[in-house]
Order: sequence, then C-alpha cells, then structure tokens
Amino acid sequence: MRVSIIIPFVYVGLGSMLGGVSRYGMTLVTQNYLVFSIPFGTLISNIAGCLLIGLIAGIGATTQVLSTEMRLLLATGFCGGFTTMSSFVYELGQFIQDKEYFYASSYFVATMAGAGVAFILGLLISEWVLG
Repeated sequence: MRVSIIIPFVYVGLGSMLGGVSRYGMTLVTQNYLVFSIPFGTLISNIAGCLLIGLIAGIGATTQVLSTEMRLLLATGFCGGFTTMSSFVYELGQFIQDKEYFYASSYFVATMAGAGVAFILGLLISEWVLG
C-alpha cells in the first residue's frame, strides 16, 4: 500500500484521539464541578465542536489557510472525536427510561439549538476575522 493513501487516515486518527480525550476531560471537569442533572460535558462538547467546525468550514470555504490535511485533522478528526451523537442519544434515552421528561426535553432542545447556533456563529466569526 502506498504511503500517500495512509497519511489522511493518520491525520483523522490523530485528530479523533485528541478530540475523544478532550471530550472525556470535559466530562470529568463538568461532572466534578457542576451539580445539575443534565450531562453538561456532552452538551458543551457538542456545542463547542459545532462552533469549531463552523469556523473551519467558514475559513476553508473562503481561504486557502487550511490545507486538506489540516481540515482532516481538525474537522473530521478532532471535531468528530470531540462531538458525540451516540453519547447524546444514550443520555437522552436514560432520561426517558427514568421518566425524567423535563430533563430529556431540556437536554434535547439545548443540544440541538445550541449546536445549530454555534455552527452559524462559527461561520459568522470566520467571516468577521477574514473580513
């Protein structure tokens, strides 16, 4: 197998590892310091990851600042490892199983609205910075 075929996988893998470790750290920090029922580690990771991917998308669409390799490392790798749909759905399911419908709906709305707003904000920030 040619080395050039493997290189993109290395970028995605490295970014995924860094993103996953960062998400785990966010979970530890928020569960030790926040005393709310909503899993803020996953919520913050998903919203922050959407903000970051919005920035990456905006910068990538209007400049040549980010190489293909950097986009693989940051967007596909890091953001893919940092954000987590599976954890979100699992935690949402736990609320529903426990009949905690208020927390389930609050968590769902906060995640979806927060992620969408964060992505758009990332695009707007990239436009502002690149002027």
